[in-house]
Amino acid sequence: ARAVLADARARVAAFLGELWVLCESQGSMPDGSPAQMLITLGYDTQKSAFVGTFVGSMMTHLWHYAGSLDAAEKVLTLDTEGPSFSGDGTLVRYQDIITLQGADAYELASQVIQADGSWKRFMTATYRRAR
Repeated sequence: ARAVLADARARVAAFLGELWVLCESQGSMPDGSPAQMLITLGYDTQKSAFVGTFVGSMMTHLWHYAGSLDAAEKVLTLDTEGPSFSGDGTLVRYQDIITLQGADAYELASQVIQADGSWKRFMTATYRRAR
């Protein structure tokens, strides 16, 4: 399952044409060890969906995204599948939700599906543009 960070900094690392963006993050784990993450995001015209990946230095799983943007174009919900928090080797559904909070900030929230079909949020981070 996803690890919890004590602190993190993110930046857009590169744009690949007009359809793809790479976002790098780095921070520290609660035990103080370093963590690096990379998100790729783009839009697949054949699937009519946003697609991408997430990988972190603290885990072995490569997360594959597929998702959609809300009608107001402020909330991008990315569906994915990954290891259960139980550690039993099963895969479960997750969502990463990116919410724009104006021109200079966004929130990244992660949630996992529960046995009853409800979602449990386990991580929220707000990123602000450095000036």
